[in-house]
Formats: sequence, structure tokens, C-alpha cells
Amino acid sequence: MLAPRLRTLTAVALATLLAGAAGCSTGPAPASEPAGLPRSGGTLTWAVETEPITLNPHLYAQAKARLLVWNTFESLLGYDQQGKLAPWLATGWQTTPDGRSYTFTLRDGVTFSDGTPFDATAVKANIDKLREPGYTPAVAAVQLRHLDTVEVVDPRTVRFTLTEPDVLILDFLASPQGAQVSPRSLREAKNLKAGGVDLAGTGPFVLDRYVPGQELHYTRNPDYDRAPPGATHTGPAHLDGITYRFLKESAVRIGALTSGQVQLVEGVPATDQPLITANPRLRLIRQLNSGSAYSYYFNTSRAPFDDLRVRQAFQEAVEVDTVLRSVYRDTAVRAWSVVSPSGPLYDKRLEGGYGGDAATANALLDQAGWTRRDADGYRVKDGGRLTVRLVQAAPYVRDRRDVLAQAIQAAVKASAGIDLKVSLVDQGTAQEAFDSNQYEVFDNSRADTDAGVALNLLLHSQGGVNRTRVDDRRIDQLLEAGQATADPAGRASIYADLQQRVVTEQALLLPLYAPADQIAASTTVGGVRFEPTAGVPASAYDLWIGN
Repeated sequence: MLAPRLRTLTAVALATLLAGAAGCSTGPAPASEPAGLPRSGGTLTWAVETEPITLNPHLYAQAKARLLVWNTFESLLGYDQQGKLAPWLATGWQTTPDGRSYTFTLRDGVTFSDGTPFDATAVKANIDKLREPGYTPAVAAVQLRHLDTVEVVDPRTVRFTLTEPDVLILDFLASPQGAQVSPRSLREAKNLKAGGVDLAGTGPFVLDRYVPGQELHYTRNPDYDRAPPGATHTGPAHLDGITYRFLKESAVRIGALTSGQVQLVEGVPATDQPLITANPRLRLIRQLNSGSAYSYYFNTSRAPFDDLRVRQAFQEAVEVDTVLRSVYRDTAVRAWSVVSPSGPLYDKRLEGGYGGDAATANALLDQAGWTRRDADGYRVKDGGRLTVRLVQAAPYVRDRRDVLAQAIQAAVKASAGIDLKVSLVDQGTAQEAFDSNQYEVFDNSRADTDAGVALNLLLHSQGGVNRTRVDDRRIDQLLEAGQATADPAGRASIYADLQQRVVTEQALLLPLYAPADQIAASTTVGGVRFEPTAGVPASAYDLWIGN
């Protein structure tokens, strides 16, 4: 049993959940700016849904923290508005024909906010730290799996040598985990893993205040003289400063916005969107995230999901469209695959191929020996109930995923007699459950710019977040081939085969929806945008306050 800190959610009838209403469309920010022309000065307050587990970019794991990371830190590369890799702290790079060596030239005259020069030695210090045992094992096992050496050629040149071709290395160097932290911070920070004001970056803002449980405050870096890829201006940020308040409850966030206590919020559920769209002083924009879809992953190392038929039955027991409509009021985009439909690796062939067939679900469970039901309507076998446990870590719960879990809980009981136990717990308790293998269902989505990163973490036999505990040689081969293949068409074909393998042939997960981010903002705020590839809110660099 899990520790008593677990808070078990009781099942609620699907009919009692929220019913449909039209929402706003998915798409990029509007081209016109109601705030007028950009101008400098002033401060803003932004209410965010989730407090970061860490402010160290190397240990970044929450999509909701990405907009904060890029305020302070920068990477060698980034993505432009067309979704193509572009220089950032690097000015360019060269690749050898065999794909095993990358040489980067670096910007001159850049310093970290603590005065430390940014140069090739700093880049090597960051990579050495990332490869240090126990520091960030997931990054070392996936993005840096094939990294052999990092060589300081001269102060402005650094060379990465790989043991074999690996297309994920460039995506890593454009990711938060590849962001550059001052070597002095790496040596001297009081709590490096937690991050915070002790960690210096080269970005357009400096974090100067963190009150746990309440807020973060950033002040403008006046020496910033460049721009992130995809930005709409260059030089210092427009704002003098910005405060991010942690307001977990959506009603509180929206109330703070409508009352003028904050000027922006992220995380606007369907129930609150009409309050924004009906208010002429506010606007709402939203965009799909890249990476992996939000899915329920099945732990194949434990009964009952060690039986393929039971995994398939769970997939069929949920009428996903109905459940999503009840919770998200037609604003959620259904997922059919482990890959988000917004990404180039998505396999459309999966659409409509499975799910929502209660008769098939019940036939599969009968074949698996779960033929009887108890007085409560749950299936039983050998005196035991067909029970599976979903453990949700509170810091990762966004988009009303706790309410969605209740809807699925009710659906699988009604359609197939499956007892889904849902527990919403703190991060420590969740990790304890995962480490001790005390769960049957694991929920996850990732906003990686390259879905290959997410898939390696979640599905490779050695993946750092492989909580399906699957060890399938075919899956490993496909993941490794996708990581080594540079040709876009070749990669798409490999990952299409992978998606067929994990979703249909092995039924390792139930895809639910494609995560999206929503920003509601006062019309006096300009420069609101999303990252072009990740689809998450961009940093505060382009924001300004209109007249």
C-alpha cells in the first residue's frame, strides 16, 4: 500500500461532469496587437498554474516551467518562427559528413549575470556537469547517450564528438536542459538542484526574488544585446520586470485577471473561457504543444496489465471523445497516438482504429479470465477484483487532469467493470510509488520540440521514465534508428512503425488528448506569443505594456 499521504479520489458518475459548450479555436497568436506599438518600461504580473519543481534548467521536466526558464537562460541553439534550428549563443555550426562531429562557433562578448564570461570553457563545464553521475540521469541516458567528448578548440569554438550519428544532440542544444548556466553557479550554488536566485544565466531577465508557494520576480538584464530565435525585437527586454504568481485554482487565476490584479494568466479551462471571450478588455489565445500526447501508460510488469488482452480492453472501455467533451467542452483535441498531432512525426493512420467499443472490451476481459462480477459490478478473478491504480503527482497535474481521471474512472467501471483507483499525491509520494512499482497506470505528456526525446524517455527499455517497464527489442531498435536517422522522411517512417507497435500491437497506453496551452491577457499587453515548435508560452522577452 502507498503511504497515507495519498488522497484517494472517489468515483463520480460521468453524467455529473460538466457538459458541452463551444470553446475557442486552436491557433497562433493574432497578427494584430490590440496593445499598439511596442514600448519599453513598466512591470507586469502573470498568474501561472504550476509552481516549478526546480528552477535549474538542466533538470527541467515540467512544460509549464518552460516560459520561466527562458527568461534567465539561453542555449547554443533555438528554433525560429518556421520551426527550424537557428543560432542563439552559438553563431553557427558545422557537421562532418559522417554525422559524428559538430563544431560550434560562439558569440563574443557575452557574460553571465554574475560577471562570468561565456565561452567554450563554460560550455564544456555545463556538459561535464550534465554527464556527472546522479545529476540528471535522464538527459545523460537519452540526449547525451552518444556523446563522446567535448573539446575546447579555442575560446570561441567548441567541438562535440559522438560515438555514432544522433540527430537529438542538436535538439538538446536548443532545449532547456541544454541551457547554459554560469560555471560559478555550477560550483557554488547553495542548492544547485533546486536552482533559484543562485543560478546565473545569460538571458534577458535576472531572477532576483523567489518566495516558495507564492511568486517569482524577474528584473530586466540591461546588458542583454541580442534576441532569442523567433523573437520580434532585439536588445534588452521591453519590461522593467515581471512577477509570476502561483495560483493553482483556475477560478482564482481568472478572478485575478478580471479584477486587474494580474495582466496575464496561463491555463484557462473550458469552463472559464467564456468569461474571457465575452470581455472586450481581454483576449484568449491557445496553441497545441509538441512532443507526446497526454496518455495513460500501462505498467506491463504487474497484473493485470501483464496481459495484452487486459490492456486492449482498457483501451476499448473508454469512449474518449465523450469523456473529453464532458470535461473540456469541445476544446480538447483528441489524441490517437503517443505523439502529439501537432508534430511532424505523428502517424494519422491510427485515427479511428481502436477505442470506445464496450462489447470488445468485455469480450477481451472474458477471454482473460475475468468472467465474474462482484456485488458492486466490478470484475473479479480468483477472489480478486480487477483493480488498477493511477498515481498522479500534484506538481504535474494541469488541464483538470484530476477531473478527467474521475471521468475515466466512471467510464471503465460502467462499460467493463474495471476498478480504477485514482490517487493525487505529492511529488515525493508519487516517486516512492514509481520506485517501488506500486502502480498500474502512469499518466504523462511532454512538450519536447522533438518527439523522439519523449519517446526514448518513455518507451526505451533503458528510458529514464519507462514506467510501462516494457522491454521490447523491436521498440528499442525503432527508437535507436529514429535517433540515428537525419532524413525527415526516413525518421517519419521509423516513428510511424513505432507508434503502430506501441499503440496497437502492444497496447502499452491509452492516448487521451493533445495538450494545449491557453493564455488570457489584458488587451493592454502586447507581444504575447508561443514558442513556434514546443507550442508553449514564450518567455517575457517580447512582452510590453501598451498605452
